[in-house]
Amino acid sequence: MTTTADRILDSAQTLVQVRGYNGFSYADISAELSITKPSIHHHFPTKAALAEALIARYRERFAAARKEVDDEAAGARQRLVGYAGLYAETFAQGGRICLCGVFAVDAESLPVQVRQATDAFFADQRQWVAGVLAQAGMPATRTGAAAEAYLASLEGALLLARAHGQPDGVAGQDRDVVRSVAATLVDALL
Repeated sequence: MTTTADRILDSAQTLVQVRGYNGFSYADISAELSITKPSIHHHFPTKAALAEALIARYRERFAAARKEVDDEAAGARQRLVGYAGLYAETFAQGGRICLCGVFAVDAESLPVQVRQATDAFFADQRQWVAGVLAQAGMPATRTGAAAEAYLASLEGALLLARAHGQPDGVAGQDRDVVRSVAATLVDALL
């Protein structure tokens, strides 16, 4: 059963991933869900509180998805390409880009606590990617920078896919932008 708070988070996440943090308001959520703005404020008193809740939920869901990648993939290459699939699946949902990637773009206008939550999300991702690279035999002195390059490439691939446009309801070639960038970089790293 979906709660009002969950519905608000779902609506806000879509709005952020498509329009950005500064591109939506509680009025947009109110109109979409046919609830009052005071009802939204009851659950999330401020836009920053809403953003923090979004990031916390996104981090949880991303961690669970990474675990599935770990469980399904055998080697480092397969795990990293599977991980890129998470980004591709995000884009396949109506041209959405990574929630925290959007927050990173808007970093200068975000409240401090939202920037910190965004940084924590990316720290999780860097740690996971660096760990996979280390398990593949990459020297520890290179794993941090390589993980940063990999993540930057995935976030950039989402932006390129969005810039290229997306066919109506078809993920097809746009998903391939993310996966092909990932596969190319993985080949160069490993």
